[in-house]
Formats: sequence, structure tokens, C-alpha cells
Amino acid sequence: MKRPIAYVAGTGRGVPSHVMTNFDFASIGIETSDEWITERTGIKQRYIARNGETTCSMAADAARQAMQRANVSAGELDAIVLSTATTDRLLPSTAVDLQAQLGARRAAAFDISAACSGFIYGATVAEGLIATGVTETVLVVGAEKMSSIIDWQDRSTCVLFGDGAGAAILKRARHTPSGQLPKGILSAYIRSDGTLADLLYRPGGGSTNPLSDAVLAERSQFVKMAGREVFKHAVRSMSEATDRALDGAKLTGDDIDLLIPHQANMRIIEATAKHANVSMDKVFVNVDRYGNTSSASVPIALDEAIEAGRIKEGTNVLLVAFGAGFTWASMVIRF
Repeated sequence: MKRPIAYVAGTGRGVPSHVMTNFDFASIGIETSDEWITERTGIKQRYIARNGETTCSMAADAARQAMQRANVSAGELDAIVLSTATTDRLLPSTAVDLQAQLGARRAAAFDISAACSGFIYGATVAEGLIATGVTETVLVVGAEKMSSIIDWQDRSTCVLFGDGAGAAILKRARHTPSGQLPKGILSAYIRSDGTLADLLYRPGGGSTNPLSDAVLAERSQFVKMAGREVFKHAVRSMSEATDRALDGAKLTGDDIDLLIPHQANMRIIEATAKHANVSMDKVFVNVDRYGNTSSASVPIALDEAIEAGRIKEGTNVLLVAFGAGFTWASMVIRF
């Protein structure tokens, strides 16, 4: 089917009120420093959920903002696609809890799990739903409470992650008058490689390894990461994803006005931009203020970029991400 099928009608974000800086780790007994964290990651602070803030409550904040900006009511939503690795409960999905909070009674709601690539996966699913004619208007959300699955005794991981949510409303693409460039999703690419799963995963907590005294004693309910290997595969997969999205949109790096990569690590961001031939002045970066918010990373950055005036009518935006799985994904959108 000829693209664009869907366009982004509005975006939003929701983050906790509490900010944790690099200097705050000393108060919980982590031997690290602002200089060490900043040099290796580019992160200066992150938002951490407290006082009853949940994956669903952050998702609801982001969703309501996106709906308001898109001038869409809860009753107009045909579907809700929510990506998260930190569901508030195992059953039912966080998406149906969000549906209830929004009052979107006629929407089909479901979770997907693609870790940090999840928002782009979700937007691709939403585009497909619109293409089939099943839906006209879809809410896509990436929401994470990473602080709930991080080992706060493990310096190598606890400094990296933060909490938050980002959302977008996707609607069926409008007819484009003659002579105007079409607005919407120009290309999308998603891939995964399960043979790399043990590089970034949570060993305990599933049905094959439920929480037990042994699991808790080994702290295997928390995220484990082989940092050096993750970095290597992240650069490789995000480079491939940028190539495929650009090819699909029949564009080059010179045609991209703004690159929004997954905000995991400054060195990965810089390597991805270099491969795509996009100068750093055309790369949106907020990893210093949010850390790695997993599937919320790309939509939070997208919303901030729009709010900051970095994205206007006619802007070509390249989204790219990688995550546990391994998963990787990319998308080109003309606004």
C-alpha cells in the first residue's frame, strides 16, 4: 500500500516530579561520581517515580496531552497500543488500565513488548491497523517505570535508567493537494535477534523462573546487562536501521532535518548520527536530563522536539532505536 498511510496528529509526555541527579547516588551508597557517569554516558539526571506514580499514571499524563494537541476525544480512539517492559501488574495489560483511566470505552487496547524499540514498533503496528481499515485513530504510548526493575546496588545499571512516558496520536493520512509533499510516515523498519537476549534481560520473575527466595537472594528479578557487548550491537543495529528507513523513504541523510535516536548513551547517539551522515546539530539529545527511559525515550524526545520548535510543517524526522531482545527499529516521518 502506498505511503503515507498515517500521520502524527499530536504528541505528549508525562514524567515523575522527582529528579535524581548524579550527585544523589552517594546518598544510597553507590560509589560513583558525576564526572564518571557523565563521561561514559552523557547523563546528568533522570526522573524517578515516587508516591504512587505508576507506568499507567505516567502513560495517562502523556496520552491526555497528545489527545488534547490532536483535538481527539477518548471516544474517538479506535485502538491503544502501549509498549512497556514494566507493566503495573502481569494481568491484565497496562493498556486496558490506561483505557479505563482515559474513558476510551470503544478502543481495542493491548500491550506490546519490544523494550527500547517499543514506541517505533507500536507506531508500526498502529500504521498497519490503519492500513487495514480496522482503525482510523490510534493512541501509541511508550511508558516505563524502570526504577522498579533496576538493581539499586549495581552501579553499572542503576545510573543509566529513568522513568517516564511519551505518546502520539496516529490518524489516517489526509489527501494531499496537488503540488504538496505528503505528510506522514514515509517508511518503517523493525527487526529482532533473540540469540542476543542474554546481553540485556531480567532472569527472574517470569513463569519459568517465578519470584522465590532464591531469585530474590540472587537479585535476579532485576535487569542484567553486558554493557560492552550491548554497546557494540547497539551501534551496529541502529546503523542498519537508519539505512533501511532512509532507503524505504527514498531519502538520504542530507534530506533529514532532525534525527531522534533512542536516548541511551551519548557515544551511541554520536556513532549513529555519523553513520547516517547527519550532523550533530540536527540530532535531538535529551539523555542528559532523562537517562534511558526505554520505550518512552523516543516519544519523549519527539514531543520535546516539537515543543522546542525543532519540528515544523515539512520537517523530515528520522526515529531510530534499539533495545533488549535484541530489537531494533526505525521510522521516517514527514510532519
